[in-house]
Amino acid sequence: MFGIFYAVKKISIFKSNTNKPKMEVYKLKGTDDTPEVVLDAEKQIMLIQGKSFPADVTELYDPILDWLREYADNPNKKTEITLKLDYFNTASSKLLLDILYVFEDIYGDGNEVLVKWFFPEDDEDMEETGEEYAEIVDVPFEHIGFETIYED
Repeated sequence: MFGIFYAVKKISIFKSNTNKPKMEVYKLKGTDDTPEVVLDAEKQIMLIQGKSFPADVTELYDPILDWLREYADNPNKKTEITLKLDYFNTASSKLLLDILYVFEDIYGDGNEVLVKWFFPEDDEDMEETGEEYAEIVDVPFEHIGFETIYED
């Protein structure tokens, strides 16, 4: 069954460049230890925000990476992702880098890509992490500080 679906999908890709196959929207509601994720190619929304220190980082990020790799096969001419993380653990940092490598591939194929790295203004570590990621991958980055407001 999967092979048939894949063949049909391949045919539709080559049938017309203007009729891009519609990808499913991927949404994940954020929790206290996992980020909110929205991946919507049609609306050109790609967002990962919140905290990321899940018990099983692979279980969280594998579906995201799968979706992005499929998207990379036939991306929009312009792709923008917003990463707005308050905190993430070491295991998450590796998977975030894997996500950025997918965007590097998209950019390397001649497409327009922008990574918007939001960081809490009072968090130098998160700001520096974004700068380090920007040095590792060949993708345009925009670094944006935001004010955090905590409610008691």
